[in-house]
Amino acid sequence: MLAKHHYALELAKAGNEVYFLNPPDNIHWNLKKDETRIRISAVPGHAKLFVIDQELYFPYMLKYHARKIYNLLVKKQIRAILKKIGRRVDILWSFDLGNLFPMRFFPNKIYKIFHPVDEPGDQYALDAASGAAVIFSVTREILDKYATYKIPSHFVNHGLAEEFFPEQPHPYIKGNPVNVGISGNLLRQDLDRETLIQIVEENPDLVFNFYGSYKTGDSNIGAGTDAATRSFVERLQSNRQVVLHGVLKTTELAAELNKMDLFLICYDINKDQSKGTNYHKVMEYLSTGRVIVSNNITTYRDQPILVRMLSDRVSNHLLPQLFKDTVVHLEEFNSLENIRQRISYACENSYEKQLEEIRQFIAGMN
Repeated sequence: MLAKHHYALELAKAGNEVYFLNPPDNIHWNLKKDETRIRISAVPGHAKLFVIDQELYFPYMLKYHARKIYNLLVKKQIRAILKKIGRRVDILWSFDLGNLFPMRFFPNKIYKIFHPVDEPGDQYALDAASGAAVIFSVTREILDKYATYKIPSHFVNHGLAEEFFPEQPHPYIKGNPVNVGISGNLLRQDLDRETLIQIVEENPDLVFNFYGSYKTGDSNIGAGTDAATRSFVERLQSNRQVVLHGVLKTTELAAELNKMDLFLICYDINKDQSKGTNYHKVMEYLSTGRVIVSNNITTYRDQPILVRMLSDRVSNHLLPQLFKDTVVHLEEFNSLENIRQRISYACENSYEKQLEEIRQFIAGMN
């Protein structure tokens, strides 16, 4: 699940009536009555959580080819959605970088929160902040991009899902062999493939466990299927010390991560969509208490216990050396005190606590 799903669940659990607005069908559209085009359904097991599915009454492609016309027409869609809900909407919480439903088109009496968790890639993503009363984001770099809007803003880190909530910290016992955990889509173009392969091949006594997509059909993002990507995956597959686990359910992934001795993050921040500012997987790794070795991540640059990273923001050429040093001193880096600090940090960033931090910030604005 994505951050917006977790926040919707937490808001509903706290007793709020939540309507999760799915994006419109980007292929089909029709001129049927609003009641037919816009559908609300209850989420099983969650008494106060509902999902809104919809079709537009105009072609979705206008968003790309005639934005002014799209904006004019989408106002009616917004009115129809609010009418379908049939009751007062107090808060609009938008994670929408595509600006599909501009917040400024919603009534002013609604309190509007903008919460970008990815880098804004174009002017539309920046314009999505227009109309917001407050902005939250997982990196300070993203918040800086919205500074010209003069809207109050606050950093809120990635949250930890319930499935990753840890047990009580316990002393580390080194694995035999040592298991390295790496999660994420292996088809992504922003992985530092050369450095990753180098680390694997220079540490033949370790087992490298990859969790995530490595087949095109399993990928939920636009990912490479070019010759270089296929060669990279095949090179990993051919190595006896590499295990490609594929995509797991969240509960399964949480159990697997707790079997690891250490974790590796290896992106080329010059290609990385987030530019090495923050990764959601860090919080999941921290929940195990085990040491993380990584390329530079600005969010954790002053917290060496949490993430053991390079200082270099240009190259990962020293990452193999940092990784080897960590393995040699694994018991030291996985001391019980270090494990406790990492787990404590992860628990302090549960979605329930993130929601409370957001409430307190908004209250402090008034």
